[in-house]
Amino acid sequence: MTAFNSIAQAGFQQIDDEVQLTVGGRVLLRHSQANPGIFIGHGDASISMQRGNFSITDYVQERIALRHAWLDTATNRLDFRVWADGPVMLSLNLEVQGNLLRLVPVNVDAGINRFWLRVPALVDEHVWGCGEQMSYFDLRGRHFPLWTSEPGVGRDKSTWLTLQADNEANAGGDYYHTNYPQPTYISSQRYCLHAVTTAYADFDFRHDDFHELQFWAVPEAFEFMLGQDFPDLVGQLSSHFGRQPRLPEWVMQGAILGLKNGLEHAQTRLDDALQKGVAVSALWCEDWEGLRITSFGKRLFWDWQWNAERYPDHAAWVDKLQAQGIRFMGYVNPYLCNDGPLFLEAQEAGYLATRVEGGTYLVDFGEFLCGVVDFTLPAAAQWFEERILRREMLDKGLSGWMADFGEYLPIDLKLAGDADPMLEHNAWPVRWAEVNARAIEAAGKTGDALFFMRAGYSGVQRHCPLLWAGDQSVDFSRHDGLQTVICGALSSGLLGNAYHHSDIGGYTSLYGNCRTAELFQRWAEMAAFTPVMRTHEGNRPDQNLQFWDHDETYAHFARMTRLYVALRPYLQTLVEEAQATGLPLQRPLFLHYENDPDTYAIQDQYLYGRDLLVAPVHAEGQREWSAYLPQGDQWQHLWSAERFEGGQRVRVAAPLGQPPVFIRVGSAWQERFEALGRNAS
Repeated sequence: MTAFNSIAQAGFQQIDDEVQLTVGGRVLLRHSQANPGIFIGHGDASISMQRGNFSITDYVQERIALRHAWLDTATNRLDFRVWADGPVMLSLNLEVQGNLLRLVPVNVDAGINRFWLRVPALVDEHVWGCGEQMSYFDLRGRHFPLWTSEPGVGRDKSTWLTLQADNEANAGGDYYHTNYPQPTYISSQRYCLHAVTTAYADFDFRHDDFHELQFWAVPEAFEFMLGQDFPDLVGQLSSHFGRQPRLPEWVMQGAILGLKNGLEHAQTRLDDALQKGVAVSALWCEDWEGLRITSFGKRLFWDWQWNAERYPDHAAWVDKLQAQGIRFMGYVNPYLCNDGPLFLEAQEAGYLATRVEGGTYLVDFGEFLCGVVDFTLPAAAQWFEERILRREMLDKGLSGWMADFGEYLPIDLKLAGDADPMLEHNAWPVRWAEVNARAIEAAGKTGDALFFMRAGYSGVQRHCPLLWAGDQSVDFSRHDGLQTVICGALSSGLLGNAYHHSDIGGYTSLYGNCRTAELFQRWAEMAAFTPVMRTHEGNRPDQNLQFWDHDETYAHFARMTRLYVALRPYLQTLVEEAQATGLPLQRPLFLHYENDPDTYAIQDQYLYGRDLLVAPVHAEGQREWSAYLPQGDQWQHLWSAERFEGGQRVRVAAPLGQPPVFIRVGSAWQERFEALGRNAS
């Protein structure tokens, strides 16, 4: 029986004193008086924010098991009570919509603001998803609070770096902090559960026989999708949330060079890079709108208009770049600094969020203050789209930008129409993505102009054409360094985000932690086997290595960009596949090798499409590296042409410039890949 037919025939079943929802052999809900599946309660939350870092505590006044359930088989509805003859506290309706199974809470008692759902689990089950998770790909054995925020510096409470960041600004973070959470997980039982809600949530996968999902509001629905295999299931998710917009062709012509020191600096670096053999697709100049210096480092001036001092006669310069086949990209975020003219324009029009007691709400971003453009107000969103994204950016030569932030919405401000900030907070990244996508669509540049985001939530997929992994530390650290971007790509990719990339060499440099040549080179090696290559000078450019600082690093980077361009025909086919099926370009090994149990927890290597396996070196000082090769295929080392049987871990030479990459033997691309391995120089 197919998954679709199983869902079509789904219904609650009464088995002795237990009610079950079993579909296609998977038990999705189990409830009895002795083992209830639903709990309700009431809690009081305390939330404070410091520069995108949230301190969250909850005082649960009561938590009550809804032990008594009555099944109406005629309507497929479950009524839940605290005691047998008590009032109905809530009901669950079972709905089937195509290949989607929905549990819909109705008749919810007004006093409920905490809700817990227990989903039956297997002891050996694996679980993935919950947005973009950086530390752990397989979520089993841990719990994951789902609240968009700054991930933090270091993200490891046992390290000195995180301790310093916590002591200074509560900015150290932890393993579960992420810019992009999502109340969606995929089980190794080949089903997906998605909660339709923007409320704070905590998904707990620490129990052997159930997963406990907590919400600070009763969700609108719980949606289940079932797949015959993992590619089928991932494709269903992509369709459900909306296919990610297509990656533009021009991006594949080379690296996007991240620069932020004015026009002369950008032109000099571009000329030199082209002379050195670097393949370049675009210049990404964050400082197009100006710069300000803070104790954190070089920050941008958040008033989204060309800065004539840093970029004189920018129109002619952008035209010159485009004549060379080089695009120009910038930076924007949904805030306006209060010392810039656009702030006053938005404030006078009533487009900024206010304090509850009245007056414009200002957010402290670290030595400067900003207003929040209220995207719940359609006129404010339209103003941002037309006044800034179109008139100041698209119409003046920008082909794309980093659409930064989205996760900072405070919960103590007042929004238009009295929208609840607690429910808007997680929704804000999606509103921000919509604003960017609508501006590009209105300009007729969908599929050509490119923006990339770090923040996200359910539904961001259909609007944002490219994720980036945020502000990693400039190091090899376990929870905030190079390998975390692999985990981020894999977890978000399963949920319909086909295109992912990161800052080559990392971004955050604090407390003496600085980028090395080796780190930059290893990061560039990985980036050559991702959808987009992009550099970043970092928050402290003058203290950190840049690719032009050393001849060896420069030559290595140039070679990696040419390798990326040589892969362009393959990349184009992966883009076509993503558009047709929703499959991500960077894939966990089990996606194509689900009969190999050893692939299920691997998070530091990936399949690049179906035919390449990439195992990036993510530790310092290593010139050999091991990789697991899935069983069922034979694999050929890209550089030495040595072949290995799948189903084993192998160790290969991995000098700088030869990242551990393997060809699936028998691939239609094998000869092209072999030539690439022989000729890359």
